[in-house]
Amino acid sequence: MITRAGRDGAEILLVHRPRYDDWTLPKGKAEPGESDEDCALREVEEETRLVCELGPEVAVSEYEDAAGRPKRVRYFEMTPREGSEPAPQNEVDDVRWLTRQQALETLSYARDRKIVEILAGL
Repeated sequence: MITRAGRDGAEILLVHRPRYDDWTLPKGKAEPGESDEDCALREVEEETRLVCELGPEVAVSEYEDAAGRPKRVRYFEMTPREGSEPAPQNEVDDVRWLTRQQALETLSYARDRKIVEILAGL
């Protein structure tokens, strides 16, 4: 989960995926032999152009996707490197920095809202 300091406190980066018309936290699938940590950094950069510093794991989310396949996603605290600005690319058509409350109101999935709440409690 990507965060930065904002005017009104911490902000969280959300991405919009037109294929699903949803707002979610950046995530993706690991390539063969790729660690979860390397996958998280690569996927964030591929979706948002952000080069980030990886922090500790925040949470793990397990669910079934729309096709009924089991999914397991590890979320890590991430902060953008100096001078790194987000821009949508690949399967993402919009990115937004939002306050925690705005993120909770915007996210499409309860499982993502749970991750935001976990981070807020740390």
